Amino acid sequence: MPSVPTWDPHQYLRHAGHRTRPFLDMLARIPQLPSGSRPARIADIGCGPGNVTALLADRWPDAHITGFDLSREMLAQAEKDHAGTTPGGGWLDFRLADAAHWTPDEPYDLIVSNAALQWVPNHPESFAVWIDGLTPGGTFAFQVPGNFTSPSHALLGELCASPQWRERLGDHGRRYVHILEPAEYLLRLADLGCDTDTWETTYLQLLGGEDPVLDWVKGTALRPVLTELADDPEAEREFLGQYRDLLRKAYPPGPHGTVFPFRRVFALARKVA
Repeated sequence: MPSVPTWDPHQYLRHAGHRTRPFLDMLARIPQLPSGSRPARIADIGCGPGNVTALLADRWPDAHITGFDLSREMLAQAEKDHAGTTPGGGWLDFRLADAAHWTPDEPYDLIVSNAALQWVPNHPESFAVWIDGLTPGGTFAFQVPGNFTSPSHALLGELCASPQWRERLGDHGRRYVHILEPAEYLLRLADLGCDTDTWETTYLQLLGGEDPVLDWVKGTALRPVLTELADDPEAEREFLGQYRDLLRKAYPPGPHGTVFPFRRVFALARKVA
């Protein structure tokens, strides 16, 4: 069983607009960084294909920004599309790193993570190390999906655990469920002495096309299953057909598309100067 899912940057970016919106909402609430007259130093944990990492350069044009990710496929896409000098004279680069073990190797003014920590068991145990790696007055900010009890994800877990699939797929449908409630994040970050703000938002996303919810999860939650079945196309087709039928009932299309509610959890922690 592969320990790391194989990622497809092109599939992930098919819904880039909806996936980017929560990051922009989080970005708008990040306070001024303590870098002063020098360029800001920023880290993005779990940067994926780099499309949102590059948006950090719009807010801090001369910053040195580094995206970290465990997927070589995602990093290759990020390097191709975004690495190098930014329009404001800053610098954007990408490095291979596992969020489960990443520690700051220099002081950062901002550490962000967008829709990545749900894949990392016990990620709150890293908060103290990450905040310790911030400059005084620096910010740690992250966003994680909070929709793991919604039909799209619950049905995936139930199908993987069904008699037909449980021996092969086991818990593959729930490998990403490692988040806390907003209040729990608030208390953990406050215990570390940070000025903290947490909140949640449910986005009512209108998706177009045929089987759009299936297309969405092919880029994220379904990756462990697709990785496991990659060498068995017949089994993959059968599994996707069963899952597609369940999703069609749970998310019927309407006259304007398919409504796909998506809850997200946000947290900002500012290190006291």
